[in-house]
Amino acid sequence: MRVNFTVNGRKQEADDVWEGESLLYVLRERMGLPGSKNACEQGECGSCTVRLDGVPVCSCLVAAGQAEGCEVVTVEGLADYARHRDDAHPGTGCAAGTCGTSLDAAQRWQARPTDGQSAEAAELSPVQQAFIDAGAVQCGFCTPGLLVAADELLEAQPSPSDQDIREALSGNLCRCTGYEKILDAVRLAAARQEEAVR
Repeated sequence: MRVNFTVNGRKQEADDVWEGESLLYVLRERMGLPGSKNACEQGECGSCTVRLDGVPVCSCLVAAGQAEGCEVVTVEGLADYARHRDDAHPGTGCAAGTCGTSLDAAQRWQARPTDGQSAEAAELSPVQQAFIDAGAVQCGFCTPGLLVAADELLEAQPSPSDQDIREALSGNLCRCTGYEKILDAVRLAAARQEEAVR
């Protein structure tokens, strides 16, 4: 079957998708977007989290056909999605297919260390930069899913409580940390977001 959907704001189609193929497989193997990680394949670890019509989902559990006509945001498009959302749609998302990151740009995207002052700092979303600044990244395997979940939380609740953060990230497992740096990163992103609004 052919699946038509929007990925990081751009209309895409995947051909010859078999009915049991996961959205994760289509994103990683057919579209060349390896940010979402293939770990447990049971929806337990959150490493494959993407936003499907604005809602964080484990893409390993979503049949590719279920994404027909939907909007998907992966970690590769997160910076552009956050920047565009802040500029053009403060506090909301984008209408499917109207804006976003091209597939080519998403495939070539690489996080680069920044000093926070240079133009390169614009290549990361606020939550991505907060994860770096708070030291919340270790091996990095869980990081894409955590970033997507945290971005959705901060869009829905600009000033989340610690309980809100813990609940929003509860579906994401990290085997390296004690989670405190991850919580610090989300708190930092929320504080910076509040400061930017003032």
